[in-house]
Amino acid sequence: MKEHNRKIITLAALTTIAAGIIHVANRCIAASSQIKNLLPATENQYYDWRFGKVFYTKRGSGSPILLIHDTITGSSGYEWSLTADRLAEEHTVYTIDLLGCGRSDKPGITYTNFLFVQLLCDFTKNVIKEKTDVIACGFSCSFITMACRYDNTCFNKIIFVNPPSINSLKQYPSEKNKLFKYLIEFPVFGTLIYHMIVSRETISNLFIDNLYFNPFHVDDRTIDAYYESAHKGGYYAKYMYSSQKSKYMNIDISKSIQEMDNSIYILTGEAEYKREAIVDEYMQLNQSIETSVIEKSKHFPHMENVPGFLNAVSDYLIQ
Repeated sequence: MKEHNRKIITLAALTTIAAGIIHVANRCIAASSQIKNLLPATENQYYDWRFGKVFYTKRGSGSPILLIHDTITGSSGYEWSLTADRLAEEHTVYTIDLLGCGRSDKPGITYTNFLFVQLLCDFTKNVIKEKTDVIACGFSCSFITMACRYDNTCFNKIIFVNPPSINSLKQYPSEKNKLFKYLIEFPVFGTLIYHMIVSRETISNLFIDNLYFNPFHVDDRTIDAYYESAHKGGYYAKYMYSSQKSKYMNIDISKSIQEMDNSIYILTGEAEYKREAIVDEYMQLNQSIETSVIEKSKHFPHMENVPGFLNAVSDYLIQ
């Protein structure tokens, strides 16, 4: 009996020591990721929303445009750093760091599509304060789609940049997905797993293999900015990641696309994976959708082929 108790005490002590070491390692990783401070923010650049403070920028003058970044690992308004100033020459341009991303607060909650629908509608009403055109990238296209259905008084023309497959959005959390979410959100050990998944090397490989047409266009500053963003908020940085990967942010947008009265323009990168099939999904539901392909680009044409992207956007907005 004494031997059994001794083993339990030893195991508990080793577990506690291991947890302590991992906790310190997690803190060091989070702190070191912020050293370059590529995503500065001031207090007057925040919208005080009911679920947390949301970072945004405003520049230029003219009709408003809201730029909404994708939700891949480390995403933030930095995504629009090469295009926002150019668009601001003719428009009032707003960029936003979605809740759980970049410089915005990252509450430890389950993130859903409707959460971002509410955020975009509230932000438009309380910050922009007039009907706005929108350019959204990747998964965020689903947010603005549902937001248009939720409140059609907020948004005007909509531009999708490489939107997600509609069929993929119909997939809902399975038991395996729920288990993954639980593991990632588990204190200390789950945080370590998250840090391993969103390492700088992983982010760099993601850009080189999946996001850029020309891997030699991927620059260190961009990778550092995404790495910094992925770790801002320390322990809480992982919650949006776990929600999306576990499909809690998915929603069927078929009916909303079919019934949207907004003018919709889909831009795809020349080398984007399954771009033709994805565009066809949208066109089958709404034949009034216009489309265009940006040459020599992949998932981020607004980062890789800025002139081509701006020409396509400008031609559409002046119609």
